[in-house]
Amino acid sequence: MLRPVAEVILDVDAVVKKFDDFTAVDGVSFKVCAGETVGLLGVNGAGKTTLMNMILGLITPTGGAIRAFGMDLQKHRLEILQRANFCTTYATLPGNVKVRHNLEIFARLYSVPKPKQKVTELLELLEISKLAEKPTGQLSAGESTRVNLAKALLNDPDLLLLDEPTASLDPDIADKVRKLVRHVQKERHPAILYTSHNMRDIEEVCDRVLFLHAGKILAAGTPDEITRHFQEDDLEDVFIKIARGGPVQ
Repeated sequence: MLRPVAEVILDVDAVVKKFDDFTAVDGVSFKVCAGETVGLLGVNGAGKTTLMNMILGLITPTGGAIRAFGMDLQKHRLEILQRANFCTTYATLPGNVKVRHNLEIFARLYSVPKPKQKVTELLELLEISKLAEKPTGQLSAGESTRVNLAKALLNDPDLLLLDEPTASLDPDIADKVRKLVRHVQKERHPAILYTSHNMRDIEEVCDRVLFLHAGKILAAGTPDEITRHFQEDDLEDVFIKIARGGPVQ
């Protein structure tokens, strides 16, 4: 019996982004389906951040198209973002507002039913209930990351963008975050695009990997397929080879 084909949630089609004479993203195409976690890998400057910012609608592609839920991002950005969310270590919530109030404000912005209850559930799920009354600006880097992840899950997104979600976390909490991502994937089946420099994250969480190099997709496949393609033992060895200028054909 054939398995049903999963719905395509995110469709990136021949996307290009140029900054003057520099091409940051050069004809990138890929799809992410419901219930699938796709890892986006690449050394600094490979184009990951530029690509994520285009998917969020923060910058406009020079060429190509981005569609989510079958809608063009440039024409339907607000509708798409109501069903999406993101977590990044490079954005912080207002620092003079307590954690609980910050999350409740965002819950209302996303029109989350019973926002107070939802925030309480997420604080418990991420084991940060003790931080609820603490000003966000006084959090450690690891605590801030978990609060940002709680924000990203407020609206039960169908498209979830995770940019370095385990950065600054100790191994125990990083492991809990990976388990949480897998739990969310299993229970709600969102499409997840996941960037990380932690290869254990990618190997444990991602169904497929896209390896970006100089703005192009160098290789795509499961973590095992990528390591075999580059004739290395694991993804970390692949990453190091490319970072040090090894052969990339």
